[in-house]
Amino acid sequence: MPRLENNDFEERLRTVEDKLAIYELIAAHPLSADTGHSRYTRNVYRDDGVFDRGPTLDGAKGASEIAAFIERPEHHEAINRGLAHFVSLPLVDLRGDFAVVTSYLLIIHLDQDGDARPLPNHGVSTGYRIHRTVVNRWELGRIENRWKVTKRTLLPVDGSQAHQDLLRRGLDDLYFT
Repeated sequence: MPRLENNDFEERLRTVEDKLAIYELIAAHPLSADTGHSRYTRNVYRDDGVFDRGPTLDGAKGASEIAAFIERPEHHEAINRGLAHFVSLPLVDLRGDFAVVTSYLLIIHLDQDGDARPLPNHGVSTGYRIHRTVVNRWELGRIENRWKVTKRTLLPVDGSQAHQDLLRRGLDDLYFT
């Protein structure tokens, strides 16, 4: 086994630590959205951060304005009706103090109009419905030794070129640049 130089080891360890911190940041998003925990959003977005929800939904700029999305009464109504955000394992493209994360997000909710069905050993449920599937592009920057969101773009998986380009860009940036 080849011997590692100290700086190689330290660089590799920092990469692992950075990726773990980024995974935790991305993994915490659904928990905050599904509980209305806006403090998380204020803490992880830059003050000038951008939330771009594509051409058909409103976006926001700034951590407080972005956090206001999950403070809306309509969002709390969705939480109370069984809202669940479910994310895929993110693809992390780490570039020093900048990172790009590409992932999927499913927005799921309790199907209150569904027929109640039993599942052995798991009780009875009306089931859940996938409301929307989106692709995410998170652009992150290291600020004072913490990763913060500078821009988040999400687009619906609707067969359009736009969402496919966002996914392709995540792969191309990581593997072909």
